[in-house]
Amino acid sequence: MNPISRYPVPTLADLPGDIKNRVMEVQEKAGFVPNVFLAMGHRPNELRAFMDYHDALMNKAGGLSQAEREMIIVTTSNDNGCLYCVVAHGAVLRIRAKNALIADQVAVNYLKADISARQKAMLSFALKISNNAQTASDADFELLKSHGFDEEDIWDIAAITAFFGLSNRMVNFASMQPNQEFYNMGRDF
Repeated sequence: MNPISRYPVPTLADLPGDIKNRVMEVQEKAGFVPNVFLAMGHRPNELRAFMDYHDALMNKAGGLSQAEREMIIVTTSNDNGCLYCVVAHGAVLRIRAKNALIADQVAVNYLKADISARQKAMLSFALKISNNAQTASDADFELLKSHGFDEEDIWDIAAITAFFGLSNRMVNFASMQPNQEFYNMGRDF
């Protein structure tokens, strides 16, 4: 079995108390500790900031559903070649959407996926932000607004894309590996 990171990985017991408590909450919900938390525990202050920003983006009310937030991650992470994020967030997407097929469809080709035109417009914009944010224009905002997104939703799409772009790059450079548990999660609906 490959190591979960090319950097030293602390044990859960070695993490600072506040981080350990947050990771244990995740473990209680998921039934295991996602490798990313242990691998990023190599730098506790950065892990703390990572978790805070993640929660600010992903655990909030707004015009994007929890499943749509995960769609953004899976689509852009696939485009960025991030195995960890496609596998881990694909599992979360399957669970949030209550759909065993959606994560695979969105990861491979969201334009052919069984999702709404609204969601396809959202994902097209997310990929634009991921690859060519400097080309974002008023026309993009008008298109998204025609699908029911407001200014704050558009900010959320861009912020989730940007945050996970950072995550994808860190995970890839450190060669973080997804937990085996993620592969089968949410496949039995």
